[in-house]
Amino acid sequence: MVILCLATLIILLFLFVEYIRHKKCVYSIPIRIHVNGTRGKSSVTRLIAAGLRNGGIRTVAKTTGTLPRLIMPDGKESAIIRLANANIIEQKYIFRHAQTMDLRAIVVECMAVNPFYQWITDRMLVKATISVITNVRLDHVDVMGDHLESIALCLSNTIPEKGVCFTAEKQMYPVLENIAHKRNCRIKQVVPFDITEEEMNAFSYIEHQDNVQLALSVCEYCGIPRAIALQGMQKANPDPGALKRYLIIDQKKKIFFYNVFASNDPDSTAFIYHLITAKLSTNVLKIIILNNRADRFFRSKQLVDMCQSLSLDFLLLTGEIVEKVANYAENKLDHSKIITLGEILPELIYNKIRELTHHEVHVFGIGNIAGEKKYGARIVKEFKQRSLDN
Repeated sequence: MVILCLATLIILLFLFVEYIRHKKCVYSIPIRIHVNGTRGKSSVTRLIAAGLRNGGIRTVAKTTGTLPRLIMPDGKESAIIRLANANIIEQKYIFRHAQTMDLRAIVVECMAVNPFYQWITDRMLVKATISVITNVRLDHVDVMGDHLESIALCLSNTIPEKGVCFTAEKQMYPVLENIAHKRNCRIKQVVPFDITEEEMNAFSYIEHQDNVQLALSVCEYCGIPRAIALQGMQKANPDPGALKRYLIIDQKKKIFFYNVFASNDPDSTAFIYHLITAKLSTNVLKIIILNNRADRFFRSKQLVDMCQSLSLDFLLLTGEIVEKVANYAENKLDHSKIITLGEILPELIYNKIRELTHHEVHVFGIGNIAGEKKYGARIVKEFKQRSLDN
């Protein structure tokens, strides 16, 4: 019993010393930006860091998106290697490493979904001076609830006491505003108002105006002029999961492929689909590749439901549990539009699309990019390798 008590005391003492050490690491960096939200976290994290860097603020950023990355003060990136599943304690080691770089700012993407872990991450590990909540969408409903208000309340766990919060959320803004006021936190709703089409076209990928305006507002708050911040954002590397278009010329056929896998909730996916197809002629072929995971059947059903409202010619089902998804889809869509492929070689997916195409086709990869075999990423790679951008 004495040994057990002694061991417990030693462990508690160790944890206390570690926490004191971590606080020292955290407070050595005066600007701490914690980026949360349903969609766009990785992109906004990168945009903010790029704007701050270009403005002369020595900054490190850490993303958790498609591929976790540590972005150094010179813009170079290094992969974060995980020997096990992602764990919020990872943020502690990021700060410990960052302390050695003489930084003025750190921008970290929230890596927690569970609302309690979100609170722990911000209050104990990041201690943000600036909070960013990109938006509130119906996603991770099994953890955060199946109503927008409950999801907004979960995301609000990263709104700091006596700090400042920036958000591009519109519908659930009153919920976030109420929480911010209770914590004596200033909150600002950001909407695109002066970003031109020419400025957006300067990005090497398809970025959202909301993300850019949000990042510009944070950079302006940190003292960086708009033009300087925007210049840094436009020349920065996009997230590996960023929305990007690849053009393939195959004899007389033009195949446009859009990597929309990162926007895997129905609202965001539908928004991007409409954004792109609104500029297309009505007679152009439109195909959706819905990649599925066995443990994400609910998400697959959501995306099939979304497809009911879209003008599309074919829905290709790839990945896992495709027969199960096909059975559900047949009750929602015209049976002739559904093509079940499963986990065939990505080359065969390309061949199928080429076979369906007469002159021009626009293909949207949606759903899950990861999964056990990273099948969605393999689909993207297949189209990227064939494209003119490769």
